[in-house]
Amino acid sequence: MDAPAELANFLRTRRARLQPEDVGLVSYGGRRRVPGLRREELAQLAGVSVAYYTRLEQGQSGNASDGVLDAIARALRLTPDEHAHLRNLARPARPARRPAPRTVSAHPGTRQLVAAMAAVPALVLDPQYDVLAWNPLGHALMAGHLDFRAPERPAERPNTQRLLFLDPHARELYPEWETEARRAVSALRLTAGAHPDDRQLAELVGELTMKSSEFGALWSRHPVRGCTSGVKSFHHPLVGPLELSFQMMVLPDAGGQKLMAFSAEPGSPSDAALQLLASTVSTTLPVTEPTPPSAAEPSAPSAPSTDRSAQDR
Repeated sequence: MDAPAELANFLRTRRARLQPEDVGLVSYGGRRRVPGLRREELAQLAGVSVAYYTRLEQGQSGNASDGVLDAIARALRLTPDEHAHLRNLARPARPARRPAPRTVSAHPGTRQLVAAMAAVPALVLDPQYDVLAWNPLGHALMAGHLDFRAPERPAERPNTQRLLFLDPHARELYPEWETEARRAVSALRLTAGAHPDDRQLAELVGELTMKSSEFGALWSRHPVRGCTSGVKSFHHPLVGPLELSFQMMVLPDAGGQKLMAFSAEPGSPSDAALQLLASTVSTTLPVTEPTPPSAAEPSAPSAPSTDRSAQDR
């Protein structure tokens, strides 16, 4: 991804959402050529020169100090996630001489753990939102219309972002689809900022932008928010409405892979619906070794996680 362009777009969208009176500046009325704060107004608030801020917004200042970025974040009233995103964009990590080895499957121990979580919907995601493994209940909840073994075949792996925006069956699963879509794009923005040289992420964004006007509109607004926990609403075709809490946990030494698990409040209608769903699926599938990766996607040792945000959908 074009880091200078991403930085410029991010800062412009954050300037646009603030008015001078919001930050204690005097507005003298009249028509303003740009929405929100002007560059000179933001520079004044942050205590930097207009020329320096302009260079920064144009991606021409790659050595901005922590103090400067912190001052700009305060002036723009950025959230902690947005602040982290600003740092990633303003000071992108230098690309490695060689591409980092990509883990193409979940570790056998992780697959065994997920399979053992029989009463809890669980799945393993890579940093690009591909599903590397799921247990029967996770599969039944998220994508029961797909082949359970699909995560074991790299060419057929489900991707949670593609499912949300491009799969009509998955779309019907979310009664509050717009909320879920904003949350997904916000998490994808945060991940993309932390991994600006990830070709697979860039291709995913390009594909979704071309195929989904709703994704393109959301992406252009540059939302940024981590999604490590929260509540998701479902309307499952078999058991009806559910409200489930979710937790996203980064797996150590797994190249940025994450374990996502859902739970219902004990004794609630959602708990009863989840138990009913569990009764419809087999929870005794044997744990098998993943299908060997294709020649185009060779297996490689896990790389240490570089996801500074450690956040995802």
